[in-house]
Amino acid sequence: MTHPTREGTVPWPAELAAEFRAKGYWEDRALGAYVHDTADRLPEKTALVDGAVGMTYRELADRMDAGAERLLALGLRPDDRVLVQLPNSWQFAVLTLACFRAGIIPVMALPAHRRYELAFLADLAEVRALVVPDRIKEFDHRELAAEVAEAVPSVEWTLVSGDAGPAGTPLEPLLAPGDHPAGARARLDAAAPDPDSPACFLLSGGTTGLPKLITRTHNDYAYNVRVCSEAAGLTEETVYLGTLPASHNFPLACPGILGAFFAGGTAVMLPSPSPARVFATVEAERVTIAAAVPAVAQRWIEYQQEAGGTQLASLAVLQVGGSRMPDELARKVRPVLGAQLQQVFGMAEGLINMTRVDDPDDVVCTTQGRPVSEADEVRIVDELGRDLPDGEAGAILTRGPYTPRGYYRAPEANERAFTDGGWYASGDVVERRPDGNLVVQGRDKDMINRGGEKISAEEIESLVYRLEEVTMVAAVAMPDPVLGERLCLYVTLRPGAELTLERVQEALRSYGIAAFKLPERLVVVEELPTTKVGKINKKELRADIAARQAALAESR
Repeated sequence: MTHPTREGTVPWPAELAAEFRAKGYWEDRALGAYVHDTADRLPEKTALVDGAVGMTYRELADRMDAGAERLLALGLRPDDRVLVQLPNSWQFAVLTLACFRAGIIPVMALPAHRRYELAFLADLAEVRALVVPDRIKEFDHRELAAEVAEAVPSVEWTLVSGDAGPAGTPLEPLLAPGDHPAGARARLDAAAPDPDSPACFLLSGGTTGLPKLITRTHNDYAYNVRVCSEAAGLTEETVYLGTLPASHNFPLACPGILGAFFAGGTAVMLPSPSPARVFATVEAERVTIAAAVPAVAQRWIEYQQEAGGTQLASLAVLQVGGSRMPDELARKVRPVLGAQLQQVFGMAEGLINMTRVDDPDDVVCTTQGRPVSEADEVRIVDELGRDLPDGEAGAILTRGPYTPRGYYRAPEANERAFTDGGWYASGDVVERRPDGNLVVQGRDKDMINRGGEKISAEEIESLVYRLEEVTMVAAVAMPDPVLGERLCLYVTLRPGAELTLERVQEALRSYGIAAFKLPERLVVVEELPTTKVGKINKKELRADIAARQAALAESR
């Protein structure tokens, strides 16, 4: 039997919750209600586009409610958790809304995750169902789901988008339009989730091993969507293009596809950021705003420089986040792509910062913006927790009406990440300018940020230690002009042993980890440098790999 979600969540203090309500930050409405607002106002407006599939708001609301009732009829209950591993598609959008409406809690996994991550998440959340695609490229997600279901006792159903196979339940029939929309709406309205209850679980970047689960409630997530939508200028005329995995906070709700639905715009789903597909889609759907990580934005800039043309004529705003965008790349966005750059710096744990579309170029191209809410509190502190003046870099602490107070079922992580008073320490090192805009300087935690995907050094090290050849290992970030950082391994070996990068990658694949976590360089050394207290000196290793990369570039 699964435990109630509330047993693992950390609530906001009652007095703060009352304040957030009094000031209108929390509206005490479940997320599905906002979709119905738009459907009531704009029933025939196009809400969602996925290739040849298009849906009006009337149909989206109908499928949302019909899907919610069918999930409940299947045997799922309000407060049950389901693991969602779908690519960007209409199925992802409708299923997510149906879960919100039914009070079922989606755990937002990534299509790139494999057995190692999925089994951990499914077990931690005690999920009762897995929701997967049939295949993505050559990979069979049904086989992966079968392995996870066998390993996790709480799993009872596997819902499959596409060819369900003999063991799966077809997803698409569950998300079909209903026979009596008005009746379904009335029944679901009467049983709407408590607005303070969890709406979904997002995944942390994870600096100390596997991802942690971030509880986002209906109240806090609705506010997140609303303030991000305001900062991004979303309206009924907005056509939002999602190419980043929609299970990430950024393309889901900052403002993302949910922002488009709240505003009455159109959300366009695309499972790939390939420039050719993106540019063709922007032209065909008259996309006005898109989101990318810096590496993707660079590919789009290079493609436009090579191909030319006017395919991006409708694109007014390009949001870039996930990792810091180099200033020189930021300066190319408007001249090359013709769109206004909006830098986004935030975290699935809450705080979102954005430059504004009417900011001067100095702000847009050299900072990562400022908080989207007047209620966001931000401190910049030194290593002793003392507040620093503007212009000095330090660790960022934050709290506010959409920054949760703790991870799900993770008391040890909460002790490290949340300080007295509910301040969340993300591990980012930033500088606050006198105008309030933040400049991201790096991180104070042991994490590699590969194009927006976070890799825990500790997690990779623990797996590499399983290799009999290895005596010591250190995983560090090495600079990369496209992705920002890639993963490099430093190792020492047993006498007489040999080790190749291919051998390490093969072993890690056999453990079932996501491909983006595989190391891309291996450096074998006689000994690893240590600090005065005997810890591996990763600062020295990062400097060493940066020097090696620079020397390699010069030799070419």
